[in-house]
Amino acid sequence: MLLLSACQKSSETDSTEARAASKARVEASIDGLDVLRSTLARQVDDPEAVDQSTFAEVCKPVGQRAQALAQEHGWTVQQLAARNRNPAHTLDDEARAAYERFEEDPDLKRVWHEDTVLDGTSGQRFFQRITVEETCLACHGPEENRPDFVKDGYPNDRAYGFEPGDLRGLYAVFVPDSLFATAQP
Repeated sequence: MLLLSACQKSSETDSTEARAASKARVEASIDGLDVLRSTLARQVDDPEAVDQSTFAEVCKPVGQRAQALAQEHGWTVQQLAARNRNPAHTLDDEARAAYERFEEDPDLKRVWHEDTVLDGTSGQRFFQRITVEETCLACHGPEENRPDFVKDGYPNDRAYGFEPGDLRGLYAVFVPDSLFATAQP
C-alpha cells in the first residue's frame, strides 16, 4: 500500500513538472515571438514611407513564426484583437474575457486559462499582451494616416487609432492536455 502511494505521488510530481515545463516552453516561445515583432517594427526607418514591403518585412514574418511554433509543438497559436484588421483575428469569448483583464490591468503581461475546450479538444490556453510601440503607429496610428495599401487591402480595418503603450491585442496559445502528459524536449 505504501509503495502504491509513493508511486502515485511520484507520478503526480512528474505530471506537475511536465506541466510546468510545458507552460515555461509556451511562455518562452511567445516572448521570443514578441521580441521578433518588436525588433522588426523598430527597423521601420521612415514611418512616412511605409508600404506593402513593410508588411512583408514586419508583420508577415511574425505570422509565419507563430504558425511555425504551432506546427513544431502541436499548439494553436493566434494573434487576436478587439480592433482587428483581419476578421480572422477576432476575439472569441474566452479571449475577450482575457482581453478585458489586460485592459483593466496594464501591468498584466500574461495569463493562463485552464480547462479550456477548443474545437472539441481539452487543454489550457495562454494569453499574452501585445503592446503598441511608437513604430507601430505607421500602420496603427490615426485612421487618416494609414498607408494606402492598408486602406485599399482592408476595407473593414479597425486596427487604428492606437497610442504607444496601448493594448493592441493578444497572443493566444492553446495547448491540448495530451501535450501536458509528457515532458517535451
